Amino acid sequence: MLTNKRLILAHFWLAFSVFGLAILLGAWQMLIRSPLHAWISNPEWYYRSLTAHGTVMGYVFPTLVAMGFGYAISETSLNQPLIGRRWAWAGFWLVLVGAVTAMVPVSLGLASVLYTFYPPMIGNPFYYIGVVLVVVGSWIWVALMSINLTAWKRANPDKPVPLAMFANVAGSYLWAWTAVGAALELLLQIIPAAIGLTSTIDAGLSRVFFSWTLHAIVYFWLIPAYIAYYTIVPRAIGGKVYSDTMARIAFILFLVVSMPIGMHHTFADPQVGAGFKFIHSAFTALVAIPTLLTVFTICASVEIAGRLRGGKGPFGWIAALPWDNPIMLAVTFSFIMLGFGGAGGLINMSYQLDATIHNTQWITGHFHLIFGGAIVIMYFAIAYDLWPHLTGRRLSNLRLMRTQLWLWFIGMIVTTFPWHWVGILGMPRRMAYYDYTNAALEPTALSVSISVVGAFILVISAILFFVVLLEGQRAPREDAPPYRFSKAVHPPVALPAVLNGHALWVTLMVGLTITNYGFPVFELVTRSGMPVPAIYVGGER
Repeated sequence: MLTNKRLILAHFWLAFSVFGLAILLGAWQMLIRSPLHAWISNPEWYYRSLTAHGTVMGYVFPTLVAMGFGYAISETSLNQPLIGRRWAWAGFWLVLVGAVTAMVPVSLGLASVLYTFYPPMIGNPFYYIGVVLVVVGSWIWVALMSINLTAWKRANPDKPVPLAMFANVAGSYLWAWTAVGAALELLLQIIPAAIGLTSTIDAGLSRVFFSWTLHAIVYFWLIPAYIAYYTIVPRAIGGKVYSDTMARIAFILFLVVSMPIGMHHTFADPQVGAGFKFIHSAFTALVAIPTLLTVFTICASVEIAGRLRGGKGPFGWIAALPWDNPIMLAVTFSFIMLGFGGAGGLINMSYQLDATIHNTQWITGHFHLIFGGAIVIMYFAIAYDLWPHLTGRRLSNLRLMRTQLWLWFIGMIVTTFPWHWVGILGMPRRMAYYDYTNAALEPTALSVSISVVGAFILVISAILFFVVLLEGQRAPREDAPPYRFSKAVHPPVALPAVLNGHALWVTLMVGLTITNYGFPVFELVTRSGMPVPAIYVGGER
């Protein structure tokens, strides 16, 4: 039952519109610092573009997808109208106003600080205020998801919470807590310096606050994709979820262990002790567990679909799968990129190996392969699956959808694999210009040129994605059947409280975060002589 289609469509259209702009900026950035283009002479243009690209892709785009998808999940899985529709619209407008507020100073060159802020660099205060508005708008969504679930549980006290809603609320709680780190950095450190209340900043403390957010935000981006793995893919290809219980455990583990791991991003920072770096590295390894559970469960679910379609023998079910179905292609490509990206993450979490690739293009390749590859391709799948139910118009051009997904997969591989390679060769990231005549960089020239080709393949894929949606908008109206999520092989009749609610797991999430961050933060706050002069960018004082 989808009663707020305009609300959901507004979130998706805004999300994919800003995504399209960010893709163009990303391709331009890659071109102008490659051997295929002459040096643009003004690095400021590059850093403006990079800040805009990262802010949109890191904060605005995935947040809007999670919010829109979350509202759809709430209405359809709980089979009740959304409670708080006006508040949901208020959250949407806050995100929109926040995005515009942040992008105006970036476009004017007043906040070229990248989406990770990089203190002691300080930009125009309206950039940070815009980011805060985006977060506040998203927190309205978090509250509404909790309110809607509570109302449903009150009306259905003995029923299991639908898997899609269980995962959706887990993702909202994860986001609410992980955003606190960046909020503390902005409110206590950066914004006071930006508005002139202070002229110094504790860059080390700021980086620790941001590490609170920096890695767990990836799992916030990832959870809509994982919800699609479990609740869209099996149904779309004619199968069932292998295990509802295993799915819930995977989302619980994401909620608990994805927070206290961010300091593995500060391995090279002297202000954090080696002991806490080790603890965070060990917890980072635990995040592989829910991913491995998911790979097993979804592969088993896909095998069920293949066997229901007549697949025989150990591997005959693979050939029997509906490979002409875009959802089947999307999940296959997503898993491949998740596998390569996850393997790279094992390098990043190792204290010793990270020293080899720290601050190189390897890091750029890693997070683009995870987010731009494994996650975004499932955002496409979510849109393709939901669009007919939101618009009342069928997406019938399956060939174009398959072409779009193939191009996204190929483009992401061609883009990110060379980045990993030049990272191993030592090529630094965040640079606006590379002198490829230098003997140290000359071996990277061909690989960088290949990655640029991949970037423009991604642009073509993004264009085709919009063509598919716009074609659908012009298709004849038809009555779509009720939207539904995948069913489990053994649907739960009753569940223990720990698998049907979030209270225990949220408590563990908060407790582990405080345990793993409390002492380093306290030590930095009480240590004297740490603040350094703020460096104002873009002509700021």
